[in-house]
Amino acid sequence: MIMKNKIEINVEVTYLSDQSDILNKQYAYAYTITITNQGDTGAQLRTRRWLIQDESGETEEVIGEGVIGQQPHLSPGESFKYSSGAIISTETGTMKGSYGMISDIGQRFDADIPEFTLSEPHTLH
Repeated sequence: MIMKNKIEINVEVTYLSDQSDILNKQYAYAYTITITNQGDTGAQLRTRRWLIQDESGETEEVIGEGVIGQQPHLSPGESFKYSSGAIISTETGTMKGSYGMISDIGQRFDADIPEFTLSEPHTLH
C-alpha cells in the first residue's frame, strides 16, 4: 500500500490558570502538537489554518505561514514538535484546522488537524 502523503497529528492541551483572567473572560490554553510524516515522501509544512471556537459559538479563523515562525521539512518517519497557545472567552472551546503541505515531488496537499477540546480538566465529564 502506498501512502505518499500521510501526516499524523497528535495534540496535548494544557489549561494555563496563571495566564487566564476569568473576570475578563480570558481563558488561556497551551497546546503541543507533534506532526509525524508516516508517508513515503518527504513534505514541508508551508501554511496553517485554524478554526478556534468557544462554547458560545464564536469562531476565530487564523491563517498564516508556517508554525512558530518555521516551515519544517519532514522526511518519511520524521516528527516535528512545537507548542503554541490560544485564548478564548469561555471555559471550554474547540480547535481544528489544517496544515498546507508540499511534498518533495511538488504535490500540494492539506494535512487535517483533528478537532480537539480546550477545557480545564474538571469542566468536562
